[in-house]
Amino acid sequence: MEKYYNNQVLEVIEILKEESKTYNEIENIDAIIRAVFSQSDLVHILIVDDNSPDLTALKVKELQEEFQDRLFLELRKLKSGLGTAYIHGFKWALKKRYDYIFEMDADFSHDPKDLIKLYECCDKGLADVAIGSRYITGVNVVNWPMNRVLISYIASIYVRIITGMKIHDTTAGFVCYKRNVLETLDLNKIKFIGYAFQIEMKFKAHIKNFNIVEVPVIFTDRTKGESKLSSGIISEAIFGVISMKIKSIFKK
Repeated sequence: MEKYYNNQVLEVIEILKEESKTYNEIENIDAIIRAVFSQSDLVHILIVDDNSPDLTALKVKELQEEFQDRLFLELRKLKSGLGTAYIHGFKWALKKRYDYIFEMDADFSHDPKDLIKLYECCDKGLADVAIGSRYITGVNVVNWPMNRVLISYIASIYVRIITGMKIHDTTAGFVCYKRNVLETLDLNKIKFIGYAFQIEMKFKAHIKNFNIVEVPVIFTDRTKGESKLSSGIISEAIFGVISMKIKSIFKK
């Protein structure tokens, strides 16, 4: 992977998602950090920890001694949602002048080896935003119950119909952004904090005419820890998408 890098790359990993009730990330954090760093010596990682209850941050601080100047930790005292955690990470990355900024889960549901695919897609000029897509070549999801697959898949169809985006996996959380995309979007105006955050980021990039490309990946549900999908997340996505589309029409 090193031969493709001209600039440093930031990998943003959001550790604790309040909305999805994801806990016990300490079981994954050591392994995921090492797996990401094994992709290239030029990768940097930012961990955004929303006061996780399992002392994940202490483990990260231990690893910072081993990966000095490559592993960074931002601690937030209050759990204010998935979206605000990523926005915090994006702003941090922009301030540090990184050129390619990734977001991914820290539980191996996103394969670190696929970072190369997303990076190459952007670096070779094929995309401004590269999405690790579960649905661009069918349904590539492992270990999810059928009802969860159907909710996610139907949600993406619903979003495509409402927004007009030609993206198959609108709720994907495995994404590479070129720096100028995040600079152009007004991150302070990103409203959603839960499931709909991923949709809003893609929609805002879409209406700014950035080139969004889906790269096929296989999503494997977490093998450690625990995750649940709440009704609040689903509600925000359903009604939030309609509101977002209406507002975009009146702004034209």
